[in-house]
Amino acid sequence: MTTSTQTSDSPPQVHGLTVTPTTQCAHYYSLLDIIAIKHPCCSKFYACISCHNALENHQPVVWPRSQRDEKVVLCGACGKVLTIEEYMGCGSKCIYCGKGFNPGCRAHWELYFELTNDEIGMERGRAV
Repeated sequence: MTTSTQTSDSPPQVHGLTVTPTTQCAHYYSLLDIIAIKHPCCSKFYACISCHNALENHQPVVWPRSQRDEKVVLCGACGKVLTIEEYMGCGSKCIYCGKGFNPGCRAHWELYFELTNDEIGMERGRAV
């Protein structure tokens, strides 16, 4: 697990197994695996859902559609936090620094965010 001193300008602490400074973890560690997501159930940023499940004693909860304006997706490259809406619409690139995110993460959106049927189809790479 990472540890860091928090200031108002520093990025949030990212929890997980073998977390790097850019948020890769024991489960996902490509150069594009540079996001961490805050979980509404514990208000902690985790490198991935598997890290959350390994370290927490509760089931994860998805962000409801009504809270898409919440800043919950941390870019591990620049340390800025995107809203759910910004992240889902960013085309797998940080809107602040332009670094690429793993486009394969889209296949896991339903583990983190409440989705519409259309979004589930898009997430799985097909039209509904």
